[in-house]
Amino acid sequence: MASLRKQGLLLLNLGTPRSPTTKDVREYLREFLSDPYVLDVPAPVRWLLLNLVILPFRPSRSAHAYRQIWSENGSPLLVHSEELRRKVEERLGGVVAVELAMRYGEPAIPEALARLYAQGVSHISVFPLYPQHSSAATDSSVEAVRAAAVGSPVTMNVVPAFFDHPRFIQAVAEASRPMLDDGAAERVVFSFHGLPERQVRKADRTGRCFTESDCCFGSLNGEMECYRAQCFSTAQALGDALGIPEGQRLVTFQSRLGRDRWIKPHTDRVLAQLGREGVRCVAVITPGFVADCLETLEEIGIRGSATFREHGGEQLSLASCVNASDAWVDAVVAIARELNPSIDSD
Repeated sequence: MASLRKQGLLLLNLGTPRSPTTKDVREYLREFLSDPYVLDVPAPVRWLLLNLVILPFRPSRSAHAYRQIWSENGSPLLVHSEELRRKVEERLGGVVAVELAMRYGEPAIPEALARLYAQGVSHISVFPLYPQHSSAATDSSVEAVRAAAVGSPVTMNVVPAFFDHPRFIQAVAEASRPMLDDGAAERVVFSFHGLPERQVRKADRTGRCFTESDCCFGSLNGEMECYRAQCFSTAQALGDALGIPEGQRLVTFQSRLGRDRWIKPHTDRVLAQLGREGVRCVAVITPGFVADCLETLEEIGIRGSATFREHGGEQLSLASCVNASDAWVDAVVAIARELNPSIDSD
């Protein structure tokens, strides 16, 4: 018998392999990189890249990286995301059905929707857990939800990007502040996931993208649909909230893949340069990710730290993501309610 809960909240993140084995990582990468939103090239070119260039070599390297950060409970991304789901549902008093889905891998979107339908929901608020909007993550995820929901009488709305929402900024600042309290950091790097420049240009409605040195600054208006501009806005708000002097802040982009031009500056190259310049201590905050994952724990915490030290630096400190902190749980509830006031614990 269906419960009386009529409102549903679907928390949506990118995904993770089932295990850190080469086989499971290959399966995950195949699904992820087969997405035309991610590898936005003609289908024949995508097939050749995937099957002749990427899948024969990358899964074993990625599996090794995943093993460096895998916990006893499994993938950190999945563990933190499930804890967030549980705490948000508790915060809402159990009267709103809350489910978690991953765009790639498990828990899969169709199964998460089925669980919401089984609880008798009549409306679902879809909450993509990506602070900044991108076609590769946000649009792909929302499109997958809509496709899986075809034929369902349930109505939906989508929570927009929350890159400068005060509650999000507050939650990230609270998670980052302990790392900065000792004052040792000479530079603070705000590292965001990178994108190919072509994907940023596709979203540009101003004609200014990459044509002016300050195209992501100043009056953002139309640029607020630009992923890179949203990243700079997040970094500005966080730097102000944390009281970091302007001269100590750096915004960078990580996780580039292949030989295409990706948005700059690149995190690994900036960390190397800081080491060469004699910077001894650097702090890194990753406000493009709401849960610690491969990109934060391994790419920055392990490889980024090694790069910094190899070039003369001494200490790289990595701030925890908001994960399932109380401040982030409160933020998720507040942001969801702004779009759908019917989401309430009363």
